[in-house]
Amino acid sequence: MTTFDPTMRVLIANRGEIAIRVARTCRRLGLPTVALYTDLDADAPHVRACDEAAHVPSYLDVEAVVARARAHGCWAVHPGYGFLSERAPFARALADAGITLVGPSAEVMDAMGRKDAAREVAVAAGVPVVPSYVLDGPDATDPARFAYPVLVKAAAGGGGKGMRVVRSVEEYDEALAAARREARSSFGDDTMLVEKYVESGRHIEVQVMGDAHGTVLHFFERDCSTQRRHQKVLEEAPAPTISDEQRAAITSAAVALAQQCGYTGAGTVEFLLDAATGEFYFLEMNTRLQVEHPVTEEVVRVDGWGDDGRVDLVELQLLVAAGEPLPFDQDAVSLEGHAVEARVYAEDSFSGFLPQAGRTSIVRWGDGDRVRVDHALGPDQEVSTSYDPMLGKVISWAPTREEAIDDLADALGRTAILGITTNTGFLRALVASPEFREATIDTAWLDRHEVPAPDGRLARVIGAWTQVLLDTSGAAGPWQADGWRMGADPAPDTVVLGDDVVVVDRHRGRVRLDGRSHEVRMVSAADHTVHLLVDGVAEHAVLNVQRDAVDVVHRGQRWVWERPDPFGDHAAAGGDGTLLAPMPGTVLAVNVSAGQPVAEGETLGVMEAMKMELALKAPFAGTVTAVGAAPGDLVRLGAVLFTVEASDD
Repeated sequence: MTTFDPTMRVLIANRGEIAIRVARTCRRLGLPTVALYTDLDADAPHVRACDEAAHVPSYLDVEAVVARARAHGCWAVHPGYGFLSERAPFARALADAGITLVGPSAEVMDAMGRKDAAREVAVAAGVPVVPSYVLDGPDATDPARFAYPVLVKAAAGGGGKGMRVVRSVEEYDEALAAARREARSSFGDDTMLVEKYVESGRHIEVQVMGDAHGTVLHFFERDCSTQRRHQKVLEEAPAPTISDEQRAAITSAAVALAQQCGYTGAGTVEFLLDAATGEFYFLEMNTRLQVEHPVTEEVVRVDGWGDDGRVDLVELQLLVAAGEPLPFDQDAVSLEGHAVEARVYAEDSFSGFLPQAGRTSIVRWGDGDRVRVDHALGPDQEVSTSYDPMLGKVISWAPTREEAIDDLADALGRTAILGITTNTGFLRALVASPEFREATIDTAWLDRHEVPAPDGRLARVIGAWTQVLLDTSGAAGPWQADGWRMGADPAPDTVVLGDDVVVVDRHRGRVRLDGRSHEVRMVSAADHTVHLLVDGVAEHAVLNVQRDAVDVVHRGQRWVWERPDPFGDHAAAGGDGTLLAPMPGTVLAVNVSAGQPVAEGETLGVMEAMKMELALKAPFAGTVTAVGAAPGDLVRLGAVLFTVEASDD
């Protein structure tokens, strides 16, 4: 086996949590690392996690990335996922420079990185594929003859980008145009595929690893069925609903496909399992490490490998990149326990999943003995709309699936990110839902159902109680390691949280909200965290009470209430016909001009943030009286984009 040495420097061509995760393995193996950073990321956590750093104008600038690798004398480049990880021109540029890519060859990327070419490889390997239609050319199928619903998807990419479900011929042209635009923006290629859409399916994917000596191993499967608009939300391993026979067939198909294309390195072969028929179809192959690879690392065991048999997929990637054969065979690989992963995003899940941006204040990750957290987010850190909104991943492992779910729900409940809104509360509610616990969620479930939003009553009780104690405490503040320090019995206080008036009687231990009284007993408070008994139930929250606002995270969900300033000015809210930017981002299109009549629901413009498009539509029929932005403009949250005056009728 290769003994890595300090001359084998690795450039990590990525950012965020995956760059930190790769650096962690390199450090354990004695490999020095070089981080890349842009102007926005000059002081990012992944830069501090590496031994050296190099500036690039963009993470997508192939010429600049290769030049930095050469300048720093790098033996290899690890691309992580996203960015250049599946770009064949990048692989060729590294090969021409004599630098090893920790991944497959450019030829394999050409064959498997595109969904259309990968289908042909799958057919040659005897792997079943989803029935499809011919989109272009003389043999193209008339869209009127499609058996709807169909799935329109980008041939050149993944991650749910450039993908639309189309349910009728009337929707087809608009959906195709939108998918093409998104594919061109995300991948620089708008070639599309049209396939049969399986209404109720489970997304099963197999982790494979191949070496340059002809060996391909699988590390069993993951279930990634909990998705929203084809973006994975929760992942788990092993898949909870498949039989041993299905597992054997799917993993064998994945190995056959990888062998067919001469695959080397880590890859993921994705399948769709039709819940109605039990048949499975090849979807695509990701020629890189996946976001959800930690659940595989948590459940796979290899006889005689390391101290506890656990695998480090990045370590195996580096061994393969160094030309070594895989150091064990398939018979040594087994499963132990169950793992579940939740992706934490900067988004408001209960307000249309809109991307969020801003600066964090307090950040607490809910790690533990059986919980792993891969993240790149800390306190007082700027979160920009320029990159993917994923902030980190929380992964639980336990001997049983039920225990793993409980551990993950607990960890998400202890995760608190203040300053920006995240999906953590949504994830906690989803993980704890009976549908996820019973493994009945299919790939379209989140597109058909809503996860109930918490009502925030307990958060208001906790927030009001804490605000009163903070407002009436001494100059030293109440955040003492040994609990609260209080003086004489105070009179009841009135707190305004948004539209709610809350009465706090500290002496009697009561909080009154909306005519209902709650008994509150303080347990402890330290470092912005309070532990209370509310109506006899143990509750905890992380709070940041400022002069102008109260920021609370309770059970993973963030709540922010402005504190009224009796001497301050209050701007008037926009009228019913005023369309404000619901998120900070870029205006992609403006479809109307001032004076133009519009119908109710007509798209006035399109904006984008964090790779998500949002159409801005007329709230009613009328006339556009003002247009506040142009294509390409960067706009702030709440910026006035359009004003529509209602027609007389």
